[in-house]
Amino acid sequence: MLRFLFLVTLVLSLFSAKGQEDILSVYQPTLPIVINRENNMVAELCLQTRAGDQALESITLKFTPETPLEYVENVSFYYAGTAKPLNSVKNDNSSYSIFVAREDKVERELTLNFKQTLFPHFVNYFWISLKLARNTPLTEKFVMTVTAAVSSNGSIKVNEHNQAIHRPAVIVRDAGDDGVRAYRIPGLVTAPDGTLVAVYDIRRNNSADLQEDIQIGVSRSRDGGKTWLPMQVAMDMRGYGGLPDAQNGVGDPAILSTGEDLWIMALWTHGMGGQRAWTGCRKNAMMPGEQAAQVLVARSRDNGQTWEKPINITSQIKDPSWGILLQGPGRGITMKSGMMVFPFQFVDKNDMPHATIVYSGDRGKTWKIGTPARDNTTEAQVVELKNGDLMLNMRDNRGGTRAVMTTSDMGKTWQDHPSSRKALVEPVCMASLIAYRDLLFFSNPANSRARTDISVKWSGDQGLTWSDGLLLDSGGSWGYSCLTVIDEETVGILYESSQAHLIFQAIKLEDLLKK
Repeated sequence: MLRFLFLVTLVLSLFSAKGQEDILSVYQPTLPIVINRENNMVAELCLQTRAGDQALESITLKFTPETPLEYVENVSFYYAGTAKPLNSVKNDNSSYSIFVAREDKVERELTLNFKQTLFPHFVNYFWISLKLARNTPLTEKFVMTVTAAVSSNGSIKVNEHNQAIHRPAVIVRDAGDDGVRAYRIPGLVTAPDGTLVAVYDIRRNNSADLQEDIQIGVSRSRDGGKTWLPMQVAMDMRGYGGLPDAQNGVGDPAILSTGEDLWIMALWTHGMGGQRAWTGCRKNAMMPGEQAAQVLVARSRDNGQTWEKPINITSQIKDPSWGILLQGPGRGITMKSGMMVFPFQFVDKNDMPHATIVYSGDRGKTWKIGTPARDNTTEAQVVELKNGDLMLNMRDNRGGTRAVMTTSDMGKTWQDHPSSRKALVEPVCMASLIAYRDLLFFSNPANSRARTDISVKWSGDQGLTWSDGLLLDSGGSWGYSCLTVIDEETVGILYESSQAHLIFQAIKLEDLLKK
């Protein structure tokens, strides 16, 4: 009887499988293609097997006529078994994937032939990788589609869900570089001589925020971001007061160019044991001898090659009742008048955070602070509008969208901008805002629920309306970013990516303005 039931079940399953068509579903995530890295995922494929003893035997790809194949060193194909590769695969970790095939002679249309046995009656996953040559220009674009697939049972229908534009990228800093566990909090400017100068947290022990063993790192590029010089350290407070390194961290930098000099503003936390600065500084608003949260500035007179000893400006701008106070992070601006302005934030005596500005009209000798722009706001960026007003674009802890305020009197009074809490979606995160000519450019994770979908948008009407945006990284990350203008035709972005801690990409203005 049991044998009869088994045979009936087997026959029914065979008829069921025969009546169903195998479909290879293809999804192309928008992820940066790291130049010269061995593997970069450009497509995820999944195939539901309807019967046992089946193998996938070939796939055919086609690149668009505009794709510069001279920079594609190879196309590789991997089998990820029954695990979705987007959730696990990074680089070429052999624990998560099996190498299946590779083609070094990349043509406009190519077929990869192989024989990969499939796990029966499950969804089987594959992924496609591109390796780009070291000399690949950062502004190139790579577009492909999967046009055909064949299994041991014959041709398979291909369902291509989307077609992505894959853009090159360069890793500026990543976990393990110089023995450091994590790099975070990007700032970026173009120095007077055209050098790109990036600043960030060197988080030596882990990815945790201050207070920890953290210093301000600097990386410079003299060729528009294609290559980066060895890391420097611009601010380092280790050893102060005889305390352990993890109780003398300095981080969350913002960087500014005056057209002559570069300035970094950063937060130094001192003492407080193993507490985190955001809460610990509230409990220790004034410590014996010095304040728990201290704001430092340092100047470079040689386009970021060397940095002067940091100056503590805390007493000039802090109310003694406040807890933590700090810059941006990201970048500041120099107004047409020569006024140096950094976006700023502080927590008041009632534990309420506020965004505002800090500014200097005498080339950094003295500093003043504005009034609170809006409550429950923190990480902000600032630009000067065409009419001379300052726009402050803020992380709003209520979530969902960015808050935007303007001031015409250096932060004494603030007005709501019409776009505030409407135009720019965010998941509660840091963002970047820069002005160039009559345009504004903005970057952030363009998702109201998660730090995914790093995108760049532009506005031609002083931030009243914004473009849909150019997607750079659909994966999940810490999500912080910073923009700069490289030249008259190109915008650069340094951001915390799904593919590395700090990645740099360059985008042609004409590509942005199409979006």
